[in-house]
Amino acid sequence: MAAGVLTIEDDPDIRLLLRTMLGREGYSVSEAQTGREGLRAFHETRPDVVILDLGLPDLDGWQVLERIRDMSDAPVLVLTARSSEADKVRGLNAGADDYLTKPFSHVELLARLQAIRRRRPVPAPARPSFDDGRIRVDFVRWQAYLDDTPVELTPVEYRLLSALVRHAGQVLSADQLVQMAWDEHAGLGPERVKYAVLRLRRKLGWESATSPLRTVRGFGYRYEPLR
Repeated sequence: MAAGVLTIEDDPDIRLLLRTMLGREGYSVSEAQTGREGLRAFHETRPDVVILDLGLPDLDGWQVLERIRDMSDAPVLVLTARSSEADKVRGLNAGADDYLTKPFSHVELLARLQAIRRRRPVPAPARPSFDDGRIRVDFVRWQAYLDDTPVELTPVEYRLLSALVRHAGQVLSADQLVQMAWDEHAGLGPERVKYAVLRLRRKLGWESATSPLRTVRGFGYRYEPLR
C-alpha cells in the first residue's frame, strides 16, 4: 500500500512539483493550500508523512505544526524559505522531524523523506479520545465533556487540558505547557500558566482540594486519572 503524504503549501507551482515528484516515487499525495485546509485534510487522510510550509495565508505554519503534534506523532518535514538558524532550531524543537529550505533539491527531499520514515516507523492511529470516567476529551472534534455535557473552553484551555490528560499521571512544567497550549510563546511564563489552570479548574468545577488537576509546587502540574 502506497505511503500517504500530505503537502500543506500555498504556492501552486510547488504543490504541482511535489505532487508530480512524489507520485512518480509511488507516494499517495493529498494537498492543502492553507493551514485550516491542512488540518482538515490531516483529520481525513491520516497521512504517513506531512510536508509543511511555514508561510501559510491563514494559520501560521507554527500553529499547524503545534496542532498536528497535539493530535499525532506522524513525521513532519518542514519545507520553507525561512533559512535562519533560529527558525530551524524552533522548527525542530516544536516537533518537526526535519527542516529543508527552498529552493531545494528533488533528490535531497526524497532522501530526507525516506530517512525520517526509517527513523520513525508509521505510527498506529492516534488515540481519538481520553475518557477516565470523570472527563472525556475528544481529540478529533476538539471538545471536552463532563457527564456527556460539552464544556465550553477557549482554544488555549482546550489545548492545556489535552496536554495534561495525554500525559496523565506525569508532571508537566510551566514551560512545557506554554509550548503545548499557546500559539505565541514569547514572554509567557509560569504566572500565565497558573491563571490559565485556575480558569480551567473553575470551568470544570475542580476548584476544591480534591481537584484531579494538581499543582506540584516547584515543578509544574499533573492530571490524576480516575482509573
